[in-house]
Amino acid sequence: MTDRVREILSWYASDNPGTRANLYRMLNHGRLAGTGKMVMLPVDQGFEHGPARSFAPNPAGYDPRYHFQLAMDAGCNAYAAPLGFIEAGAAEFAGQIPLILKANNSDSLYSGPDPIPAVTASVEDALRLGCGAIGFTIYPGSAHRNEMYEELRELALEAKAAGLVVVVWSYPRGSGLSKQGESAIDVCAYAAQIAAQLGAHIIKIKAPSAHVELDAARKAMEKAGVKTDTLAERVAHVIQGAFNGRRIVIFSGGEAKGAEEVLEENKQTALGGGFGTIMGRNSFQRPHDDAVELLHKVMDIHKSTWPK
Repeated sequence: MTDRVREILSWYASDNPGTRANLYRMLNHGRLAGTGKMVMLPVDQGFEHGPARSFAPNPAGYDPRYHFQLAMDAGCNAYAAPLGFIEAGAAEFAGQIPLILKANNSDSLYSGPDPIPAVTASVEDALRLGCGAIGFTIYPGSAHRNEMYEELRELALEAKAAGLVVVVWSYPRGSGLSKQGESAIDVCAYAAQIAAQLGAHIIKIKAPSAHVELDAARKAMEKAGVKTDTLAERVAHVIQGAFNGRRIVIFSGGEAKGAEEVLEENKQTALGGGFGTIMGRNSFQRPHDDAVELLHKVMDIHKSTWPK
């Protein structure tokens, strides 16, 4: 065990040995093993956005097994997906990569101002399929946020008792926020804090913009002299919101974009103290070899900034 992994595990001292063992496996798997950094492959987009929007750019992605293999070939720390995709490959790829079962999901066939995902999988499913973690999305800013928080509280309690890691997608969205506010620096920091307070071991958020949504937050940040000019500075503020860096925070890859933009964003999140990325469309929508090459470059960026 490296000193960095030992330090990270010390932040989760209240958890049982099973949970800490599964977190250890994730931190020690793939090309970033031992660094405390993580690059994961998430493939919940088929459920969230539909198959054509997700997989038509690279038709190999219609096959769930393709994503297991891509995560393994790239040396990712873990692979995350909803129940159906995990079931379709769990036996064939058993034990070969840490798995995260996405336990709630939304579809895009109905779009209201206040989203609320359905609970689509259980802790029992995760254990049956050999997963080391569950994933759960919350939407701070939604009128239904309290229902999501309560669902997460119950599922996290059960998951931790069973020795699983809890990964929270904390995505501000809903009638309480402007569209610009969904990625505002103050809102992203708040979203990270909420996920940490709800017991997340690993928190996934969007890269924060320079916009400040809430007047009270703007006044506090100006008084404290919080720097927001660069993405690295904004990420550093978000990391402070996650218990001053004592929770693992990884950043969403977002919408599909050019390779150079992906790499620059990861350079900035790494410089700001981010723990890595969970990168879906910017991975699996590329041809296999291009995706592996890009993921390796992203991993190299995060590896170069890990605390020695």
